[in-house]
Amino acid sequence: MTTDAGSRKPDARLLSVAAAMLAVGALCPPQALAQVPGRFYWKTLSGGNAVPLIYESISGNANPFDPALTVAPGASLDATMALAGYAHTFSLLDRSAMAAIIVPMGRISGEVTVAGKTYNQSANGFGDPMLEFDINLFGPPAQNNIPDALRYEPGFSVDLLADLALPIGEYDSNQPLNLGQNRWYGRLGMPIIWQLGDWVPGRRTTLEFLPAVWLFGDNDNYVGQTLKTDPLFQLDAHITRDFTKDLWGAIDGVWYSGGQASINGVQGSKLNNIALGLTLGYTINDNIGATISYKSTINDNGPGDLKMDAFMFTLVFGWHPLVEGMKRLKSE
Repeated sequence: MTTDAGSRKPDARLLSVAAAMLAVGALCPPQALAQVPGRFYWKTLSGGNAVPLIYESISGNANPFDPALTVAPGASLDATMALAGYAHTFSLLDRSAMAAIIVPMGRISGEVTVAGKTYNQSANGFGDPMLEFDINLFGPPAQNNIPDALRYEPGFSVDLLADLALPIGEYDSNQPLNLGQNRWYGRLGMPIIWQLGDWVPGRRTTLEFLPAVWLFGDNDNYVGQTLKTDPLFQLDAHITRDFTKDLWGAIDGVWYSGGQASINGVQGSKLNNIALGLTLGYTINDNIGATISYKSTINDNGPGDLKMDAFMFTLVFGWHPLVEGMKRLKSE
């Protein structure tokens, strides 16, 4: 029996849609220590993999390696942070799910005063690795094949997100600035995506929210004292819009509330701060997506206010065995 070789080749439109979703979708684990760009929780094919590389340059009056963002009044800190990780998407009870690990590394330096003592120091090395699990609760079913990916529209979808940091990063109990935090901490959140209008590449628009709460254990050896931190509520928001089928932009906002820290029972200030930013994203090819963003706090005039500004660049390499196999067939 003779078979037409052309009939075995995958449809080009199916391939391009699946590959594009793989590059820009939620294969990338979030940058757990700061606000993530929009579109990180878009869904894609189950069985996909991704390696994110994230670079941040940050300055302000709080340690960006610590998601508690405890304000040190009068401090002037500069940090360079890089994050690398791995994520895998899968189907669980016919819902889209993702498991990921991400490891922060870099350096921080500056002057900070703790309990009346001033430290001028620097630290470098690895921070606390973060494990993440995300599962869709409400929205379209899991994408188990290429036709599922082609039909995907988020509509209105809600996820459940859980992060847990492993306290094994670089830590020196004799100094307040560290990359590791010497305590357990984690996050519970609910990523929300609201599709606005048609779901056509080049015209897609979304409104996205991530309400979350950070929970912290105690650090019983923080420069010889005990550091405790109340839960911190964080609300991320994005409105994203395609400019072309490969280029998109977003207006970003984040609100921090709570997270009051105490050192040996002496309480600091609660956070009640807002940051705004802009993001540009670009799909470089079928496997690589990139974003560049900047954000800064805006209500930061008080001595106890959080003051931070950050530049972030993200590069994500994603692949899926099914899509890669289709590409090989298409090239034959």
